[in-house]
Amino acid sequence: MNIVTAIVETPKGSAQKYDYDKDSHFFKLKKIMPAGLVFPYDFGFIPNTKGEDGDPLDIIIISEITSFPGCSMDCRIIGGIKAEQTERDGNTVRNDRFIGIPEVSQLFATVKSREVLPETIMKQLVEFFKNYNQQAGKKFTPLERITADVSMQIISESAN
Repeated sequence: MNIVTAIVETPKGSAQKYDYDKDSHFFKLKKIMPAGLVFPYDFGFIPNTKGEDGDPLDIIIISEITSFPGCSMDCRIIGGIKAEQTERDGNTVRNDRFIGIPEVSQLFATVKSREVLPETIMKQLVEFFKNYNQQAGKKFTPLERITADVSMQIISESAN
């Protein structure tokens, strides 16, 4: 089964970006988004994983739920976006975005794979990540959309 625990850093609709600080064990306000830019869905990380950028793997949680920083939820991985992120210093690393559906979601209860999500949601996610990174002086380059099985393989391989 493709279930992972996700920790929400920034809730859906938030114009503030929060990051979990592993040293203090608190969520810290990282930045305020430009006017009109908000997170389209809950955004967070998959604990006990480590991506190429040194941080836990990122997850965007598609649902009708609006949670809060620190909320833990079991999510069904339905796929992901393999991507590269170029930092302000020109360094490029893989920084994939995994897509999860909360196990308790009623609206998306039947969604088992990324392929059945409306194409508008996928396009909006890609555009959000491009715009979000551009505002921070970075570049987000989607490489390919991946299935739930490929996503789970990457997540398993990144466990630390």
